[in-house]
Amino acid sequence: MQEESDLVTGEAVVLDLRVAKLASRAVAMLLDVLVQAALLLLVFVMLMLTAGSFDSALTVALMLTTFMLVVIGYPVLFETLSRGRSLGKLALGLRVVRLDGGPISFRHALTRALAGFFVDFWALGFLGAVAVIVSLTSSNGRRVGDYLAGTLVIRERVPQSAQAILMVPPGLEAWAAHFDLSGLTDDLAMASRQYLGRYHELRPEAAASLGFGLAQQVSAAIGVPLPHGMPPWVFLTAVLAERRNRDHARLAPMQYGPPAYAPPPVQPPAPPRSDNPFTPPS
Repeated sequence: MQEESDLVTGEAVVLDLRVAKLASRAVAMLLDVLVQAALLLLVFVMLMLTAGSFDSALTVALMLTTFMLVVIGYPVLFETLSRGRSLGKLALGLRVVRLDGGPISFRHALTRALAGFFVDFWALGFLGAVAVIVSLTSSNGRRVGDYLAGTLVIRERVPQSAQAILMVPPGLEAWAAHFDLSGLTDDLAMASRQYLGRYHELRPEAAASLGFGLAQQVSAAIGVPLPHGMPPWVFLTAVLAERRNRDHARLAPMQYGPPAYAPPPVQPPAPPRSDNPFTPPS
């Protein structure tokens, strides 16, 4: 069963992010441990080759220092520089984020690494038993380090959402032909297209909130108010489909010549009588 996490942005919008399951996190951890073991082996071999230059106490001290630097410094370095991805997480398509969905900082990475060494895995973790138990009892699969740092591990590589079929809804063609799309930016159009593509993957409250917010932004950009009673996704579909049609017309002037006359202004469509007169995007 696929798990989702309710993360809330600064605009109080609920985000549906794919929470990394215990199995994928365990594989990523195993890969990181293998990398750390290889680093430790390399350093220990170098120390053994030069052991004659140091006394035994200094050699042991250097080995312990190296062990701490690799076990703690490795995740801190990679997760700080890559904003939440160690080599293992990068291979599995995972990332550590804050609870609000933002990228982690050095403080978050250091807290997770220290908790991982002393509580979750090594010193008091019984080789990961504590981390496994805490993750299984957490709704979002968080371990002790995640609770202390205020973080969450999510999946970045998810199945690509189906592209929404863009076409002006029947009966709205004349109305859409009068849109002034010069103020619609590529970023806002892309965000609207992604929303339509993920429409059926979002929870109803998230779809309604995100759709209304995008519709308001698009409405302000093109100077056309969202008609009363029209679902936001219908408005966004009409705008994007009309934008696509005009782009195609500019790329194929021989097939789509300019109109011989300007059509008269068309009033916005009347509010629909039923609650859902249209078919949601697929």
